[in-house]
Formats: sequence, C-alpha cells, structure tokens
Amino acid sequence: MGRRKLGFWPRFAVVLVKPVLTVWTRRSWRGTEQLGGDGGIIIVPNHISHADPLVAAHFIYDAGRWPQFLGKASVFRVPVIGWILHRCRQIPVERGSVDAVKSLDRLVEALDSGGAVVIYPEGTITREPDLWPMRGKTGAARLALATGAPVIPVAMVGPERMFDPKTARLGLRPRTPVTVVAGPPVDLSRWAGATPTRAILEEMTDTIMLRIRDLVAEIRGGTPPPLWERPARTRTPEVTE
Repeated sequence: MGRRKLGFWPRFAVVLVKPVLTVWTRRSWRGTEQLGGDGGIIIVPNHISHADPLVAAHFIYDAGRWPQFLGKASVFRVPVIGWILHRCRQIPVERGSVDAVKSLDRLVEALDSGGAVVIYPEGTITREPDLWPMRGKTGAARLALATGAPVIPVAMVGPERMFDPKTARLGLRPRTPVTVVAGPPVDLSRWAGATPTRAILEEMTDTIMLRIRDLVAEIRGGTPPPLWERPARTRTPEVTE
C-alpha cells in the first residue's frame, strides 16, 4: 500500500512519530528501491531492540510504502491502543489457537491489497551473542509459499543504541546513528508450489535468515557466526515381527 492511500489516522501517526525519529537518529538508508511498486511484499527485518520497529517503519515509509506490522492480538484488545492500531492498518495475530488460521487469512488479504507486511522471522529479539540473527520461525516462509509475494530481507544496526536490549537502558542522545539496508528479494523459486511441510518451511526459513545474516555482516563489516544447526529429527524405529 502506497502512502497516497493513507487515511487520517496513519497520517496523524506520521506527524507524531517521524519528527521525533528525525531528531533522534542519523540515518543511513540503502536499498529503498527494493520496496518500490504497488504490489504486496513481505519485509523480513532482523530484531535487535524494542526500538527497531520504529526505525524499520521510518525506513519503509521513506521508501514510499506504509508498513503493516504483525502484533499480538491481545494488544489490539487494549482500549484506545487497539482502536488506533486497527485504524493504522496494523494486523492482529492470534498465536497458539485455532484463530491462527484467520490471522493468516488477514495477512493474505493485506498482500492481495498491495500491503507491505512486516514479519520478524526470529519472533523476538535475538538471543545470539553480539546481536547476530538467530534461527527463525516459519511464519514468513508459510506466507510466501501461500501467496508467492516477494520476501525482502532488511538488516539494521543502531537501534540497540536507542534502546539497549541487555540493560533496558533508553538512549536519548540526538542523531544516534542507525543503518538500514534492504536487499533484493530472497530467491525462493525452488520451493514454488511445494507442499508446506515442516521440512520445506524450515529450509525456506533458513534461506531467509542466512540472507538477513549476510546483510548484517555487510553493514557491520565483521565475520558472521557459523551456520546454526537444527536439531536432528528422531526417527521412530520400525517394528518388525
């Protein structure tokens, strides 16, 4: 969804939040052209701080798109806050319930309408040393397989200076440097039309996370950690007579 189609409440949120971020951060944006166009896209950022959704939203908005984040459905039931989130076209997601299927339907509808849906594949702030990306969950892969929408990897460094996830310390220094880079769509073509088995979704997710990890390494200039390994599946022994 482009910015031209925004209503009152999204524009009001921009008026409130963007000036604060403009003063708070010194931004280095790269790859905003990867988010161009009007078609639905799945944006998959790394997650390093409670502040990085604000930075991601700023980046996506400057790229000409309106970010639609996934949020816990319980937050949408909070008076006033939930109402505002709905008006700003954010997407409630039910977890661990039969309503999770309805959440997937909402995501598909958002993409069909040209939305820029933001999914954190890690599901929470990374627990890897030095804030490298950790192994992801399969939600983004499942949505990509269901819709064929391009998956755009986004890497960021700097929001941890705005809010340190280890100490919970808020950094209010103006012009805190933040860098955000969007890469080309992740090549998931080998799985097009595949049945969404657990093995397939995990393979797709690892491909997505490794692309994000490589982008983070490009920003930081360091060597990424070794490839994580998924636990080996135990096989049920065959019963012979």
